[in-house]
Amino acid sequence: MGRECVEKLRDRADVIVAVDLKAPAIDGTVGVACDVADPGAVGALVERVRELGPLRALVHAAGISPTMADARRVFDVDLVGTHHVLDGFEALAVPGSAAVCFSSSAAYQIAPFVEPAQDEIIDAPSAPDFLDRIASVVTDSGHAYALAKRGVIRAVARAAVRWGRHGGRVNSVAPGLIDTPMGRQEFDQQPMMREMLERTPLGRLGQPSEVADAVVYLLSDEASFISGIDLLVDGGMLPGMAQPTTA
Repeated sequence: MGRECVEKLRDRADVIVAVDLKAPAIDGTVGVACDVADPGAVGALVERVRELGPLRALVHAAGISPTMADARRVFDVDLVGTHHVLDGFEALAVPGSAAVCFSSSAAYQIAPFVEPAQDEIIDAPSAPDFLDRIASVVTDSGHAYALAKRGVIRAVARAAVRWGRHGGRVNSVAPGLIDTPMGRQEFDQQPMMREMLERTPLGRLGQPSEVADAVVYLLSDEASFISGIDLLVDGGMLPGMAQPTTA
């Protein structure tokens, strides 16, 4: 999905910086290596971007899914990493800057089961003991993924206030079942995802380009008065799952 965003943003920026754990070799982009869970690496990335000119758009699509790591690492990359990115790039925000982070429809599915104490913890991902506290409460990587993405939505709402003081905007998108290598890996290992697909009103997986289209809109001038929200891109899966099954 991040790669698709690069392609769709090519004609909207003078310079595109493509970032991954290893510097991506994508024609027409500046490739930079960065582990978003490492605040030092994110700081270096911010300085590299600063050298290239004013920040027009930021897409933070980095993340790992439940089958890729344990709960602690999931929280470190998906939530703490988002904090590092939003906090670091706030220094580059100017009037017209816009950021979009990636949450997940899983954040909505877990919402009825989240305790206030858990929200209190995920609302402070910069706390020195954050990973120890949350890992003592949540050990299942699937639960961790959904809770981390809930934390992303809440972090975006807070960042929108801070970025707004500089004239910038922050939003997030929440993909549902999307046809990506990571998505297919989860699909193969989690039987419940087949039921989720069957109950998706549009009856198919989403495409990375469809998520990228939503990202491009939120970054565009057409969305200039939209900030602090999360946009579901799930083909209607959540309302489909909420409907009672028929015998």
